[in-house]
Amino acid sequence: MSARCRDRDGRTLFAMCGRYVEVSSPQDLAPLFHASVAYESAEGWRPSWNIAPTTNVLGVATERSGERVIHEFRWGLVPSWAKDLSGGARAFNARAESVASKPTFRSAFRSKRLILPADLFYEWSHIPAEHKQPYAFRRSDGQPLAFAGLYEWWRDRSLGDKAPWLASCTLITTAAGPDMDGIHDRQPVVLEPETWGLWLDRKVTDEHELQGLLVPSPAGTLNKHRVGKAVGNAQNDGPELIEEPAS
Repeated sequence: MSARCRDRDGRTLFAMCGRYVEVSSPQDLAPLFHASVAYESAEGWRPSWNIAPTTNVLGVATERSGERVIHEFRWGLVPSWAKDLSGGARAFNARAESVASKPTFRSAFRSKRLILPADLFYEWSHIPAEHKQPYAFRRSDGQPLAFAGLYEWWRDRSLGDKAPWLASCTLITTAAGPDMDGIHDRQPVVLEPETWGLWLDRKVTDEHELQGLLVPSPAGTLNKHRVGKAVGNAQNDGPELIEEPAS
């Protein structure tokens, strides 16, 4: 069982990857991903050391024009056919093994894929002697993480044709790679730069080709260190959360 966490609204979550860090600005990320920055992302973004589901996160997606753009997305995917937003609070992770077939995600998997940049992610240990001990994971080469994700557009049809559109997203998880070292049996899908183009290409629809990217990270991709248990409360947010405890 994963650790118990709470989202920004205080709802209890049992999550694989339900916390991460986003302190690299859209302007910093744009040249890395060869993307432009949408207005709302440039104006509204703030760094966070404890991002939780139902809050806004940055995502890199390809427009119909072929241009890559960094937008803000509500973390917790709401499919276009949903009656309301409630399901999004639970759909913040999608399993690689079922993402192509599960009704909530299968449409987005075909044509609405994105990359979720992150600086670190948190995971809680499954080792009995380390009950509820959180760890922070980052790329060993110091570069930002690029999580495989999906997005969708939704609006409340009961409000009519003028109802505003909501962009939401989910993060895809897969079996744990060797760098998780027994801490957890799953991990976010971390895409390498040479795969970004394929994942973001809206014209690519071959399920087997795409599934081939949703694999555990090779040994040496990630470094980890212990962090304090304050990260379990999404109301806590500051650079001290990523520091290793003194004892």
